[in-house]
Amino acid sequence: MIPYKHEPFTDFAIEENKQAYLEAIKLVEGYLGQDYPLVIGNEKVTTDSKIVSYNPANKEEVIGSVSKASKDLAEKAMQAAVTAFESWKKVKPEVRADVLFKAAAIIRRRKHEFSALLTKEAGKPWNEADADTAEAIDFLEYYARQMLRIKDGMPVESRPGEYNRYDYIPLGVGIIISPWNFPFAIMAGTTVAAIVTGNTVLLKPASTTPIVAAKFVEVMEEAGLPAGVLNFVPGSGAKVGDYLVDHPKTRFISFTGSRDVGLRIFERASKINEGQIWMKRLIAEMGGKDTIVVDKEADLELAAQSIVKSAFGFSGQKCSACSRAVIVEDVYDQVLNRAVELTNQLTQGDPTDPSNYMATVIDQSAFDKIMSYIEIGKQEGKLMTGGEGDDSKGYFIKPTIFADLSPEARIMKEEIFGPVVGFTKAKNFDEAIEIANNTEYGLTGAVITNNRENIEKAHEDFHVGNLYFNRGCTGAIVGYQPFGGFNMSGTDSKAGGPDYLLLHMQAKTTSEMF
Repeated sequence: MIPYKHEPFTDFAIEENKQAYLEAIKLVEGYLGQDYPLVIGNEKVTTDSKIVSYNPANKEEVIGSVSKASKDLAEKAMQAAVTAFESWKKVKPEVRADVLFKAAAIIRRRKHEFSALLTKEAGKPWNEADADTAEAIDFLEYYARQMLRIKDGMPVESRPGEYNRYDYIPLGVGIIISPWNFPFAIMAGTTVAAIVTGNTVLLKPASTTPIVAAKFVEVMEEAGLPAGVLNFVPGSGAKVGDYLVDHPKTRFISFTGSRDVGLRIFERASKINEGQIWMKRLIAEMGGKDTIVVDKEADLELAAQSIVKSAFGFSGQKCSACSRAVIVEDVYDQVLNRAVELTNQLTQGDPTDPSNYMATVIDQSAFDKIMSYIEIGKQEGKLMTGGEGDDSKGYFIKPTIFADLSPEARIMKEEIFGPVVGFTKAKNFDEAIEIANNTEYGLTGAVITNNRENIEKAHEDFHVGNLYFNRGCTGAIVGYQPFGGFNMSGTDSKAGGPDYLLLHMQAKTTSEMF
C-alpha cells in the first residue's frame, strides 16, 4: 500500500493550472440549474418540493436544485439503511477501503471541476476551493488506510488454555449532518468515516450547498458502493433532521455546525424513544471563538500576516478563523497598524476571478447577522477598516477590524462567523493567555512568540484542541493536525486523526477456552 501523503495544493501561478481551472469553471457553468434526486436504497426519488442552491456572489444564478425529503421518505431511507447494514457490516474492511481509494482517484481526476463547483456554490476563491477538494481526497485516502490498520482489532493478553480477542465492530445506522463552509471536505470526510467502518448512513447536507454533496454521492456509486449504504436525504433541519435524530433506529449522529444546533441535537439524542435499545452516540464539531496571541518577543510581520490570513480567508467563515487578536501592549500598535495595512490591500469580488482574495458570505441570513455584529462592534470598539456590506448582487462584506476592545465585549465573546476580527491589549503574556481562554469555546488558537518559556506556558495553559505556534490558526491538514476542539466547540472528535474511526465503532471482547 502506498504510504499516506496529503494531496498537494495547486499552484495557480503556473499558467497551465490557471487555464485548467478556468476550463473547469466553464464545465461547471455548463451544467448549472440541473435537478438532483434523493437516493434511497437503489432508488432515485424526485419530489415536487425542492431545495434550490444559489451562487452567493450572484444571487440570481441557480447552481442547481435537489429534491427535498419528507418524513415519509426519511423513514424509507432509514429502512433502506437498516437493511443494507446487515450485509455491509460483513463486507471485508479491505473491500470497504478500496471503495474509498477508488472514489479518491475519481475525485483527483476531476479535482478542478469539484473546486470550481465550490467556487460557484459556496463562493470559495480558487485557493480555498482547491484546499477544500484536496482535503476531501485526503479524508478518503487517510480513513481507508486507518481502516486497514485497525481491521484486526488490538492485541490483548491470553493465558495458557485461553485465547482472547479484542475486535472493533460497526455501530449501525448513522445520520450525517454536514455544514456549508467546507461543503465537500467535511461532508465527504464525515460520510466516509462512517461507511468505511461498516456503518450505513443517511446524509443530510447543508441546504445552502447540496449540489456538491449530490455530485459526491454519484462518485461513491461509481466507486462501487452498494445501494443503501449511502442514502442522500436533503431536507429541513426542523422536520427531517429532528425526525432522524429522534429515530429509534439511529445509532449515532455525526454533526458539524453551530453551537446552538449542536446542543439541540445533543439534547434530543439523549432521549430514549420507543423501541430504542441503545444510547445514541454523538460526534459533534461545533463553533469557535479563536484567538491569536502575539507576545512582545515575536516576529511582528508574521503576527500581522497570520492574523489577516486567519481572519479573512474564506471571509472568516471557518470555525477555526481568527476572530480575536490579543496583543501584548508593548507591540500592540505596531501589529494593529500593520494588520490594517495588509487588510486594506486585500482584493474582493467574484470568486471566479483569481485576482480576488476574498468573495462573499454564504447567504442573506449570514449577511444580516454579520452586519448586525458590525453595528455592535462600532459601539464597543474603534472601527479601523471595513465595516461595510453590499448585498445588491451578492453577499459582500468588507474585511473588518475593530481595535481597543474590552475582553468582555460581545464581539470578543460571541461567534460571528464572518470577516470581523477584534483586537485587544494585554499587559503581559500571562494576561494574554487568560484573555484567550476567556470564552466558552476551545477550538483553535495560535501564539506568535520567540520566547521558549512562553511557548511552554501556552502549551500547558492555552485550552484549545488545536494550538499552533508561529503560524495562523486555520488550515489543519488531515493526518498532520487532527482537528477538533474542547468545551462548546464539540466532542473533541479529532477529524483526520488516528482515533477518529473508533468513534464509529464499538469494541467486542471474545474469550475462548481450549
